Amino acid sequence: MSGTILSILPPILAIVMVLLTRRVLISLGTGIVLGALLIHSFSPGKSLVSLWQSFQVTFWDGGLNTYNVFIILFLFLLGIITAFVSLSGGSRAFAEWAVKHIKTRRGAKLLTAFLGVVIFIDDYFNALAVGQIARPITDHHRISRTKLAYFIDSTSAPVCVVSPVSSWGAYLIGLIGTILATQSVITYSPLTAFIMMAPMNFYVIAALAMVFFVAITDFDLLEMKKHERRAIDTGEVFDPKKDIPGQLKEDFPVHSHGKVKDLVLPIVTLVIATIGAMLWTGYQNAGVLDIWAIFENTDVPKSLLIGGTAGAVVSIVLYLLQFGKNEKANLSYLSKGIWSGIQSMLPAVLILVFAWSLTFIIDKLKTGEYLAQVVIDANLPIGLLPVILFILAGGMAFATGTSWGSFGILLPIAGTIMISADPTMLLPTLAAVLGGAVLGDHCSPISDTTILSSTGAGCNHIDHVTTQLPYALISAAVASVGYLVLGLTGSVWLSLGLVITILAILFYVLIKMSEKSTN
Repeated sequence: MSGTILSILPPILAIVMVLLTRRVLISLGTGIVLGALLIHSFSPGKSLVSLWQSFQVTFWDGGLNTYNVFIILFLFLLGIITAFVSLSGGSRAFAEWAVKHIKTRRGAKLLTAFLGVVIFIDDYFNALAVGQIARPITDHHRISRTKLAYFIDSTSAPVCVVSPVSSWGAYLIGLIGTILATQSVITYSPLTAFIMMAPMNFYVIAALAMVFFVAITDFDLLEMKKHERRAIDTGEVFDPKKDIPGQLKEDFPVHSHGKVKDLVLPIVTLVIATIGAMLWTGYQNAGVLDIWAIFENTDVPKSLLIGGTAGAVVSIVLYLLQFGKNEKANLSYLSKGIWSGIQSMLPAVLILVFAWSLTFIIDKLKTGEYLAQVVIDANLPIGLLPVILFILAGGMAFATGTSWGSFGILLPIAGTIMISADPTMLLPTLAAVLGGAVLGDHCSPISDTTILSSTGAGCNHIDHVTTQLPYALISAAVASVGYLVLGLTGSVWLSLGLVITILAILFYVLIKMSEKSTN
């Protein structure tokens, strides 16, 4: 049943169950089991083998699966950093410092949005680092954790997908290079092509504009409004009845004499060590001192592990320095703090492992190939392809939970179609695929970046999905109009101007609606 319409059932079932039941692991598990059964036409024995393989490859795939294992270890290290930053009093001190310097909710929201844009090296790193830095500030100003997660998620991937100096940029430049390699009619380099595509990525433009609009104003939609109202009225920035990644599992004595450096130094160490490791591993693999080659060959999970280890060590050392020589009894909290930090990340790790397992099953079912073939067989008008591929890439990333997988499948297909039919529309169509894949990533509850954004913010995973969805869909609607006009007219600047105009009108209307509701 691989490569057929039935191949879309497991991800769709998992996503629907997640949204209806809000029980992530059971929903993902159901999708995994159904997928394994479909692969082998409901043969119990063979299905059990595929079921075991789907979890085994997460950790061992002909050898240690360092990509996944290092990401898991990094999450545990991040939990340890969070625990000791809190225990040392660093979070409290940083929040007190923020009170003096960032005095409004708007300032706290804008700081978070700017951090999301500035930390563009990698989306995983962005999601977790921005959460660590901004959480004490947004908590103090009673900004809900779901809004923090929205800011994190809707800035990390959108910025990474248009930044050449990032893990995403390096991957995409390499992928675009393979598409252009055999085409003598193409005169620009892969890097030039990637940079030229940035103003054509209408979803990124719309999503980032929406983030800053929400940060500047008090406009909230649907579920987000409920979370924000609760945070403002009660001070509860997350639902205490739910299991929240990033929260300590038991009470520990928090030092009242903690300093801002007790939070800043571990985070700065994490950032510097991670970026340094990315440059080092990239240079080792590339063998040349070239920034593009370095980022194309960098080992992101290994770099995160190195940076996480360095940050954890610094956070523990700063905690130990709080004690005098005669306070040995308090050292018993060291092992408890480490274990508590690990425990705090277990829910996120389990969701991530199940999501990776479902991704393995979906790959075996060839769900992405089936969706791509639908477009090829439809023989659609060339002018409609940018908007159609934008929607298809969004649907594919939504169903599979991976934007990179959608890139790998759809970019070569889009390139082949457009080079043969209309080379002048090649870059706009590739940009539409990039934007659509990021859209699907934002909407999908089985996306790893969605999981890590909720983890970084310390909010319930499904709360993040349901609150971000309306903003992502509004941005997608605006981008769709842009891609439709771009495909029909071939004018990038006309389409971009139209997108900006629609956003300006939309924001004006929303502000007026908000003013009426408050009056």
